[in-house]
This record gives sequence, C-alpha cells and structure tokens, in this order.
Amino acid sequence: MKRYLNFLWPVIGLGAVALSLWLLFRELHHDDVTLDKVGAAFAAIPAGRWVLAVISTLVAYAALAWYDRIALFHLGFSLSWRFISAVSFTTYALSHNIGMSMFSGAMVRYRAYSTKGLTVGDVGVLVAFCSFTFALGTVLLGGVVLTFEPDITARLFQFEPWLARLAGLAMLLFVALYIGGAALHLRPLVIGTFKLVYPRLPVAARQLLAGPLELLGAAGIIWCALPAEHNPGFFIVLGVFLASFSAALLSHAPGGLGVLEFVFVKALPDAPPQDVVAALLVFRLLYLVIPLLLGIVCVVLFERGRLVRQPALE
Repeated sequence: MKRYLNFLWPVIGLGAVALSLWLLFRELHHDDVTLDKVGAAFAAIPAGRWVLAVISTLVAYAALAWYDRIALFHLGFSLSWRFISAVSFTTYALSHNIGMSMFSGAMVRYRAYSTKGLTVGDVGVLVAFCSFTFALGTVLLGGVVLTFEPDITARLFQFEPWLARLAGLAMLLFVALYIGGAALHLRPLVIGTFKLVYPRLPVAARQLLAGPLELLGAAGIIWCALPAEHNPGFFIVLGVFLASFSAALLSHAPGGLGVLEFVFVKALPDAPPQDVVAALLVFRLLYLVIPLLLGIVCVVLFERGRLVRQPALE
C-alpha cells in the first residue's frame, strides 16, 4: 500500500500543476496578457524594491532556521547556529521545490542531523514540530487577517464577512488555547488520531514569533515586487499569500507551480495581471530558484565532506 501512495503523491502534485497552469493560462488569455507584457513589468521593478525583496527573503529563511533551532531546543539538543542554518536552508530550498515537504524535508534533515546524534525518532519529532510551527503561524496570521479584514474572502469565495470574522476569531482562540495549554502544562489534547502535545511555554512563545515571521518575510517579497500604484496593501497581499501558499502545500504541486499564480491573479483583480505575474516571478527567483541552486551546492559539499572523513575514520 505504501508503495502505491509513494507513486500517488507525485501524480497528484503533477495533476495539480497541470490543472492550475491551464486555469492560469485561460485567465491570462482572457486579460490579453503576453510574455512581452510580463517581461516589461518585470524589468520595471525598481532597484530599491529588489533590495527590499532580498531582505524579505533573508528574513524568511532566517525564521525557517529558527524553526529547527526551536525544535532542537524542545528535544534537548544544542547545535551551532551555523550548522542548523545550513541544514534548514538546504532542507527548505529542496522541499519547497520538490513538494511533499514533510517527506523530502525528513530525508534531508536525517542525513545531516544523524551526524550529530539524532535518531530517526528525533528527526520525526523535529519535522512534525517544524510543520506545526508553520501551521501555528498560518493560523495566527490568518486569524488576524480574517478578524480585521473579513472582506478579503470575497476576492476568492462567496463568503459572508461576519462568518469570515467568526472564523478568524476561532483561529485566534485556538492559538490562545495552545499558549494557555503550554503555560498550564496541560496533558496532551487527543482528537481522534490527532494528538497535540503542549511544549514548555518558552518553546511555544518562540513558535508564536518564528511562524509569523517567516510568512511575513515570504509575503513581503511579493508585496515589494508589486508596483506602488496597483499595490492593494500588505495586509491584502499577506491574506492572499496565506491562502495561495496553503493551497500549494495541500496540492503537493512542486514549488506550488501554477497554484500560487492562479490564486493571486484571481484574488488581485485591482492590479494588472502582468504586474502580479512579474511579482510572483521575483518571489520564485528569490525564494525558490536561487535557494534551490545554493541548496544543491550545500548537499554536494556536505556529501563530499563525508566521503573525505570516512576513509580517515576507517
């Protein structure tokens, strides 16, 4: 059964890419968007905006390294920031592009952290912990956006604003209960097969900072790349990013290809679609493509180092 599932996820991911690209091309064709228009919009992004987008990227990847640092602190391991940053950067650079981040991320992390004494079980907890930190950040920021900007749902769904605000308040309540459970040292919350183990309060507090910080940095790349005259504002861009990035992860589409673009083009009708696509190209370049190339270099250097050390140990 497991072998069929391993075959099924890539098929689902590629199917999501194909469907999203088809919907995106149909939408762009309807708006008469051409490659020349997208290229012109890309070239028109000011140098200052590029600098801000690069800074946002560095903030996002620094926060991702903090994910691993917090998880290791939770597990009782103390490793150098330099090593953690290299492992985290390589992990996310590869998993963001490959898709199925929990599986691909686990393999990369185990290959690296096992050299520091972590077992398969330790790495499994670390991966789940980092995934939950991301989910916690998504729920927190999603709750804030829906509570204070409930009309944003009308950009994608036929949803009553009061229901959106109610959903946002429920999301914030979940975060508050999680922090409260950590502060009161409550027993694990079990709902069916789902089990939520409350960490120590210092760990939970760090999660509450790291998760939103990464998402704010990633959304900031797109916000910086959009032209000022058609920019709907950071709050709107953040809300659309949370929806599109979550959809991309759920679709298992490699790099969220097509999914991010389609959701953003649909959700930002007040901005020219060529400007939106150009901003997402900047996001893909800074957040996905360049990190992927650097991540491959890190993997090659790591494996080369292991091969060099192995004969010495023998």
